[in-house]
Amino acid sequence: MSQSRYFIEPDELDKIRNNENIVIVDLCKATQYAQAHIPGAHFVNYVDIIKIDKPVMGLLPDNESFSALLSSLGITNKSLIVAYDDEGGGCAARFVWTLHVFGHETAVVLNGGLHSWANEGHELSNVAPNKPEPSHYSVSKTHRHTATRAFILTHLDDAKVAFLDARSLEEYNGSKMFASKAGHIPGAKHYEWTESMDRDNNLRRLPAEAIQQRLDALGITKEKEVVCYCQTHHRSAYSWLVLKSLGYENVLGYPGSWSDWGNHPDSPVET
Repeated sequence: MSQSRYFIEPDELDKIRNNENIVIVDLCKATQYAQAHIPGAHFVNYVDIIKIDKPVMGLLPDNESFSALLSSLGITNKSLIVAYDDEGGGCAARFVWTLHVFGHETAVVLNGGLHSWANEGHELSNVAPNKPEPSHYSVSKTHRHTATRAFILTHLDDAKVAFLDARSLEEYNGSKMFASKAGHIPGAKHYEWTESMDRDNNLRRLPAEAIQQRLDALGITKEKEVVCYCQTHHRSAYSWLVLKSLGYENVLGYPGSWSDWGNHPDSPVET
């Protein structure tokens, strides 16, 4: 499978999509799904894969609701889940990251998503597939792939840990504020999530060398443990996926992200 086991190419998916162990999940907008989607793909609403505890957004779902969602899709421990969206991979990556956190690691993102699939002539459908038999699949959260506010606070001065801020430059420097505090986690490096997408190649991930060169220049090197965050860990889930696909071993996502950090009275910020 291309790019380690985190991305799959449209041509490859087209060859295997009718395999009984493949479950294709569409995380586009509902209107887009109704208009055109990959044949056989099941629609999942993004809000159903996260939990909200205002003002903190983008938290992990609880075991019961996530298990029920996977069961409703007919997913079992043998399933290879292929997720895609129409924004280059943020929603799809968040789903795949969540699956990894819950211990289901056979899950990949379609490289370029609906853009690459549709623009390169693959078949589209506007008919929803039949609802699968519920699989009664039960999963539970692990502590893998995640960073907490407490973890970050204790590693702010740790040279072995790097913080990747995937938000816009305005959010990073504090000129745009979406929490009670503006700015970024002290020491965090800015690498906006779409910087690793190739706009000339249907929003696929850029070649590994180009991304690695940029990350190395920022000091986000492979021997470090990297914490990816944005406003809610939607955009930064794609950053997590990209780093994992490059062979980074220790990459963590911060559920809640800035909506957690920026709304907590004791969290330090830089602008």
